[in-house]
Amino acid sequence: MTAPALTSPAPFLGIALKLGTVTGFVIMQALIKAVSDTIPPGEAVFFRSAFGLVPLLIWLAWRHELRGGLRAAKPINHVMRGVIGTTAMALSFACLAYLPLPEATALGYAAPLLTVVFAALFLGETVRIFRFSAVGLGLAGVLVVLWPRLGGSGPAQGAEAFGAALALAGATCAALAQIQIRRMVNTERTSAIVFWFSITATTLSLASIPFGWVMPTPREATLLILAGLIGGTGQIMLTSAYRFADASLIAPFDYASMLMALAIGYVFFAEIPTAWTLSGAGLVICAGILIIWRERQLGLERRRARKAGSTQA
Repeated sequence: MTAPALTSPAPFLGIALKLGTVTGFVIMQALIKAVSDTIPPGEAVFFRSAFGLVPLLIWLAWRHELRGGLRAAKPINHVMRGVIGTTAMALSFACLAYLPLPEATALGYAAPLLTVVFAALFLGETVRIFRFSAVGLGLAGVLVVLWPRLGGSGPAQGAEAFGAALALAGATCAALAQIQIRRMVNTERTSAIVFWFSITATTLSLASIPFGWVMPTPREATLLILAGLIGGTGQIMLTSAYRFADASLIAPFDYASMLMALAIGYVFFAEIPTAWTLSGAGLVICAGILIIWRERQLGLERRRARKAGSTQA
């Protein structure tokens, strides 16, 4: 999702909202993981998307943007974004049944790295050696996380390798969804992109009913509904964060999700991260921060160039 225009700078509020977003999304993943042994991924996507609409609609109505959220300039683009994004969500939920929460989180960090690559391939964006080097460092970190899954045998090892493949496939689809959003931002409002994605994901998830939906227990239903409400609220906080602070300032706080995942995984799932996971996640985080820093530097250079040009004119 693209960041809305910065209206009233309040950097600390923007950072607080971003941290709230990160916390909410990790809690949402933990809730999905808690029911992943019995609830199919498609059913989890339905609850996440359908109940995520509740806070979203309330927020859009409160901001008087409900009409804008319903208006789609190019519906086919929303459908394409919805298909890719829903696939990414389903894969990321599916991997939680096979991987520890910190490891799934670390592999998810591949998405922004792949977005850089796909932007060069599909959008013709100029990506210089610095960013490609940072992407290479990050992908090396992903390989470090994966390394213990690449060897060995047995049912447990095979299941974890399958989970890692699901996580990487989800990250790839998430990166492709970001590319689609970049194509849409010139014609679609942010509220419309968010709203129609939720609608599309809810609708598409119903297609998975023949593949084994189950009647959730009261506990499972409660966790799934909470996941949807928290996920929808997190989406709102993410959108709001970019209204109060520059993207380059708050983007690095995405990586606080690793700390959240480590804490929640240890306390609620008795998951102790391996040295491979921590080392690989560290490399990926360093690569992400380098890319963000470089983008900030380039943004400053572009602003100085525009300022110099306007002065000379």
